[in-house]
Amino acid sequence: MRLATLETASGKKVTGVGTGSAAGKYVDLQAADASLPTCPKALLALPDGLTRAAAALKTAQAAGKFVEGRLLAPIPTPGKVICIGLNYRDHALEGGHAIPTEPICFSKFSSAVIGPDTPIQLPAVAHKVDYEAELVVIIGKRGKNIPREQALSYVAGYTNGNDVSARDWQIGRPGGQWMMGKTPDTFAPMGPYLVTPDEVGDPHALQIQLRLNGETLQNSSTKELIFKVDELIAHLSQLITLEPGDVIYTGTPPGVGSARKPPIFMKPGDVNEVEIAGLGVLRNPVVAAT
Repeated sequence: MRLATLETASGKKVTGVGTGSAAGKYVDLQAADASLPTCPKALLALPDGLTRAAAALKTAQAAGKFVEGRLLAPIPTPGKVICIGLNYRDHALEGGHAIPTEPICFSKFSSAVIGPDTPIQLPAVAHKVDYEAELVVIIGKRGKNIPREQALSYVAGYTNGNDVSARDWQIGRPGGQWMMGKTPDTFAPMGPYLVTPDEVGDPHALQIQLRLNGETLQNSSTKELIFKVDELIAHLSQLITLEPGDVIYTGTPPGVGSARKPPIFMKPGDVNEVEIAGLGVLRNPVVAAT
């Protein structure tokens, strides 16, 4: 199942994504089950939310109940945006870093989250803004001290992400300003859909790519992750209670702009596309911030 969040005439609304002859259409889940929340986080918080959503998707699509609107991030305002650094062995090596022995964790603000086709805005004070294609994990239920062997049962789904990074702030300022470099407005594109685990299959066997203006600059597989999804969830939940709708950016493969010779940084007029097998394409144009 695929779920999308739309900005409709009546407000934000979680919908299903049509299949077969209805592919490309957004299915009105509430038309089949009026008690379903319109908020994706509230839907995930229900013990049977995804099961009910799947039933409503089937019924509403058969009845031709569709809705239109502007596509947003699958979780427009996550409670937590947790990111993992240097989680692909070859990416760590391309930057001259030691291979991590435990996950390197940082966070972004939910105000950085944008959806497909929404522009990435380049701040006037940032001149080395980089791309990072990433698999994003969407948490489906509350948990603390989650055993690794149970961790994948806490996953509601997966989506594409782009950990946009201002390198001249992240590593080029006194002390290394990770917060300032990682979480400016629009620096956490995500989408287009929440794709449930049954449709994704093994999250550690997915091709992951980033294209800049049509040129493939990152091309790898999630099999190269140093710390797998279950290990990340177990590690994080030792200290942090994970909630429905929290998201985890799992790290980026090699090919980032700052490691290239010469470096490649984003500029106004560029177009970023992140594509992970089975998850669709996350497309974002690049503009100068106003």
